[in-house]
Amino acid sequence: MTSTIDKIRNIGIIAHIDAGKTTTTERILFYAGATHRMGDVDDGTTVTDFDPEEAARGITIYSAAISCTWLGHVVNIIDTPGHVDFTAEVERSLRVLDGGVVVFSAVEGVEAQSETVWRQADRYHVPRVCFINKMDRIGAGFDRVFDQIKNRLHANPVALQIPIGEGPIERPGGFCGIIDLIEMKALYFSGDRQGREIRVEPIPETEVDRATEWRSRLIDSIALLDDEAFAIFDETGDLPPEQIIRVVRQAVISCHLQPVLCGASKDYVGVQPILDAVVRYLPSPADIPPVKGRNPSPKKVQEEVRKPSDKEPFCGLVFKIHIDEHTELYFIRIYSGILKSRSRLLNPRTGAKELVSQLWRIQADSREKLDEASAGDIVGLVGPKDSVTGDTLCDPLHGILLESITFPESVISMAIEPESSADRKKLDEVLTLMAKQDPTFTRNPSEETGQTIISGMGELHLEIISKRIERDFKLKIRTHRPRVTYRESVCKAADAEGRIERQIAGGNQFAAVRIRIEPTSKSLPATVINSLKPGDLPEDLQSTLIRALKEQLGGSGAVGYPLHDLQVTVLSAEFRDGETTEGAIQYAAAMAFRQALEKAGTLLLEPIMKLEVVTPEGFVGNVSADLNSRRAIIVNTEVRGNLVVIDAEAPLATMFGYSNDVRSLSQGRASYSMEPLRFSEAPARVLKEMLG
Repeated sequence: MTSTIDKIRNIGIIAHIDAGKTTTTERILFYAGATHRMGDVDDGTTVTDFDPEEAARGITIYSAAISCTWLGHVVNIIDTPGHVDFTAEVERSLRVLDGGVVVFSAVEGVEAQSETVWRQADRYHVPRVCFINKMDRIGAGFDRVFDQIKNRLHANPVALQIPIGEGPIERPGGFCGIIDLIEMKALYFSGDRQGREIRVEPIPETEVDRATEWRSRLIDSIALLDDEAFAIFDETGDLPPEQIIRVVRQAVISCHLQPVLCGASKDYVGVQPILDAVVRYLPSPADIPPVKGRNPSPKKVQEEVRKPSDKEPFCGLVFKIHIDEHTELYFIRIYSGILKSRSRLLNPRTGAKELVSQLWRIQADSREKLDEASAGDIVGLVGPKDSVTGDTLCDPLHGILLESITFPESVISMAIEPESSADRKKLDEVLTLMAKQDPTFTRNPSEETGQTIISGMGELHLEIISKRIERDFKLKIRTHRPRVTYRESVCKAADAEGRIERQIAGGNQFAAVRIRIEPTSKSLPATVINSLKPGDLPEDLQSTLIRALKEQLGGSGAVGYPLHDLQVTVLSAEFRDGETTEGAIQYAAAMAFRQALEKAGTLLLEPIMKLEVVTPEGFVGNVSADLNSRRAIIVNTEVRGNLVVIDAEAPLATMFGYSNDVRSLSQGRASYSMEPLRFSEAPARVLKEMLG
């Protein structure tokens, strides 16, 4: 499947859980001819949810890559998870994609995870097309969701389609088709032919006024964005379709607006126009600005730029690693140059060369072997050993280090151990591989118990990892009740000096370091500020001092949790020629740090979660009372159709088992989503218990 770079579209399907991402992807693949039958999420037969856990649970856990063709264009699609526990999959996908299709449910509208993925797309400047799905459901409301996209997401939506009717098709006034506002035609999709046939008819008389009003809003939104379009509009009072398409494309690529489409994927309505919109409005790799990075050589502090061209030196970013018992498959987005099988690449982070032994086109859980891949492609590599997610791979003669990918910190932990002590080494190897594959999963040995503590983004995240260890790696394990991963800060500012002055092996050792440790309110990892002046300390010793303090900050506090929300400032340092060694500086820095930490006092921080509960009105009292008992703060309550949405902030420590509790409080009719928000001071009694 080869194509010129302007005929490539790298897109992601992103949304809140249960908005219909995977169903929409299945329909897209079917209509594009990439599959011969449509899979079903409920039956566990979808192409992209091929992992057994995904099929069993009916949710997307791992981002899946697959390609298809539409109107002469190659469309590389990544179907991403909607559950917040797997937000890393969305993060790394958006980092390398050129565009996105954001799916919203016409019933639930903009939900908590919708806001999260929208912010992620904003951070990476990803152009978007919006698709309001499930127009055939009870409670569907196009206008309401359109306004939510505008107000809750601070977006600039522009409708290119509106629905004909809303709700179940069999009811009077139910959803039966869509109006194309560019061509001003009505489109009807054949349900008995799985939507493969589209009837184009005049707009029904009852819908003409409404369609005219929405088209006027479309024209008003884009006419001022382009001089040529404005001149035509000023002269004729309207714009021809080709002008609308041209201006909308420019505005989408520059992230000035987001086109809105509508339909019902499960019932085969409105999916082909999504593909049309992807080709028409979302950018090719050639439309994206050249990637920028820095030269990895310490002698060349300069910016490096790579244009999206096969003639440029090779440069790509590893955004995902899939590991099983037999291979490590590295997913890479190629930004420039040509990559050939059996070539050697430089990893500028490690300085090591990596061999590409095999090159694959990924089609969900199947692969197609390639000899070479070009700029704009997303492919899989076999061969690299030491690269991790976020690493750059490039031409060894033309080094460039691209910006890596930042992932959220883990908030929940549990102990894990093998059932047989003979499997301890194998479990350790498997956990190392899992941490390499998933940047939000960490593992650390517990010196007190001999167990291993694994950490992740939520209960479901750790449960999925545990099941995969047993299923894929044939290891029998025992896990223990999940626990909160706290952070430590300090109560107040404190100064301290570390001083070493003694004889070791017949020689004098001297160093003195004075620092200040103080809390910050930036919700950032701990940092070091160097206030030494040039000449206060030789450059090599100064580097050693800063590195030693960073190592201390990377350790744990008085209770044993990672340090957070604090900063260390180097106030002064003393040295003597011939007596101040790197070892002496490191010792003095560690001494000063521990003394300052003790003086400043321990402040325990607990993870606070952003919680959204959707419940029928009759159960609001039960749900609210339960949240209050969990130390939750209700920040907003909103009526959404016949449901009530409760926005709250709650300590993670009180939310274990909430899934079962909220169901019992609402007779199984409430749902919720939860994601990490920030770290805040934990109750004093929690710290007291930990200190014994």
